[in-house]
Amino acid sequence: MSIYFVVGLTLLVSYLLGCFNGSVVTSHFIIRDDVRKHGSGNAGLTNFYRTYGAKYALIVIFCDMGKTVLSCLIGGYLMLCTNGGWTLGVLLGGIGCELGHMFPAYYGLKGGKGILSGGVLVWMLDWRMGLIAWGLFVLLWLLTRYVSLGSIAATASMPVSAFFVFHHDPLLTLLSAVVAALVIYCHRENIHRLLHGTEHKFRWHVNPINPDESDSK
Repeated sequence: MSIYFVVGLTLLVSYLLGCFNGSVVTSHFIIRDDVRKHGSGNAGLTNFYRTYGAKYALIVIFCDMGKTVLSCLIGGYLMLCTNGGWTLGVLLGGIGCELGHMFPAYYGLKGGKGILSGGVLVWMLDWRMGLIAWGLFVLLWLLTRYVSLGSIAATASMPVSAFFVFHHDPLLTLLSAVVAALVIYCHRENIHRLLHGTEHKFRWHVNPINPDESDSK
């Protein structure tokens, strides 16, 4: 098979897997609601947790992590079979999954922001990238209680760490920058709120947060 065909196949399959959004599926089939009608309107884990509490959050985490792992494994295997390289395939699978998660064809292109998928992707690429990204996320999250700030910083670290971990490989660094750019783009409203001091801070809770109370924080 042509390597270009395999690249296209990897992106297509991983995109379709990425379209399976854990927040939307869980809210629709289990809670009988639509997470996108609440809070920020985003179909990501943070808005799901804020809207419904912790009861079903693990299902969302399992779905979104699982689809990313599967996408990366499929991409790595397909590329390895065509001498394209395991790491390149993992990264392409991750990109396709991120695109599906952010712009799902099943749900009117209205998905999540790709943080959980991206967080899995860095571990699939290299444990050192995972440590750097997750270390930044946890540090900033604990210091500021802003999930978005930790997410943005962690994402921005990806192409920088890829540059050094993959020995200045231009293609892997560029593709890592594409992932970072996509995630940061999806956080543009969060960046605006961070700059204006109106971003929501994370709050531990089991039950849903009252919408009026949440908006005042």
